[in-house]
Amino acid sequence: MDYECYASCSFGLEGILAKEIRDLGLGDVRTENALVRFRADPYGIARANIELRTADRVYIVLARFPAKTFDALFEGIKALPFEEWLPENAAFPTAGNAVQSTLMSVADIQSITKKAIVSALQRRYKTEKFPEHGHRYQIYANAFQDEFTIALNTSGAGLNRRGYRVETVAAPLRETLAAALVLIARWRWRDFYDPMCGGGTIVIEAAMIAADIAPGARRSFDAEWFSPEFEEAFAAVRREVRARERVPEMGLFASDVDPRCIEAARKNARAAGVADFIQFAVRDVAEFEEPEKPAAVVSNPPYAMRIGERQEVDELYRRMGLVFRPLPDTVCFFLTPSPVFERLYGQAADKKRKLYNGNVQCWYYQYFRKRH
Repeated sequence: MDYECYASCSFGLEGILAKEIRDLGLGDVRTENALVRFRADPYGIARANIELRTADRVYIVLARFPAKTFDALFEGIKALPFEEWLPENAAFPTAGNAVQSTLMSVADIQSITKKAIVSALQRRYKTEKFPEHGHRYQIYANAFQDEFTIALNTSGAGLNRRGYRVETVAAPLRETLAAALVLIARWRWRDFYDPMCGGGTIVIEAAMIAADIAPGARRSFDAEWFSPEFEEAFAAVRREVRARERVPEMGLFASDVDPRCIEAARKNARAAGVADFIQFAVRDVAEFEEPEKPAAVVSNPPYAMRIGERQEVDELYRRMGLVFRPLPDTVCFFLTPSPVFERLYGQAADKKRKLYNGNVQCWYYQYFRKRH
């Protein structure tokens, strides 16, 4: 059976995520703000959860209907056949969101959703209270311009939770965004460098892509417990993705001036199963040497987010320009919120793309054209 589904994502990643979904062979792919819709059977839903690198979560759409009052919301949810999905002992937490709608209180939306689900389940299970000590079936109620989408979260925890971040550093980059930076760079035939690697997220995601390691191969998902069919689908996809893992053909290099970052990056890489593929070094970006082979540099340099940091960060961006601009066969990609990065770096980007690192609006500055 096919289901209407959608995968949520950060603003700016919709196109990248849509390509990922199409590459999985899933159908009816359509992009909207911060999500991509598609259709899939349980096997396709398992593939989406296990293999998508830039999605936040994958949902099954249970219903869409208009609602401008809480009564209408309650009745719309109560009418849905939740007993077909939820066993009597199911844990069913609710989450919600509202944009440009009459009903804007997320707390009230969640509360009404919960009460309506209870009423719906009482049609099948003749009980006043539900123990909720079984597997989790999170219901998400999203309102946009007075239309509600009621969806079942198949992922559970966010898909950025790959399971390898055992050591954190200041301002860690979200795994899904790091994967997007690598995918946008289209670097596969080159050696890969992150000279300001922090906790190693970018180079780890690059190594996982190069080794064809599925980001969700080593974690669990809520949908595995939905039915025997879903359980079998997830098990089958896991076997498939583990069988195709390989040793990367290119070199991967990561460095940082802070030894604590390198130690954290090494630990995270070991947890991800890619430590043997990456060469780590404690090194200032000013000491970056011209690669021996065609190379790609992808990095998330420090930001000036606090008073007093601006001068130091501006100087770093100037040094980066002196280091990377002369390299003849190296493409460079940098994520930063600085609107004057190009001036400090000393060169206009060939292309730049607006992305969000959490709530921080950033620009992804891309340098890929040869200059003579």
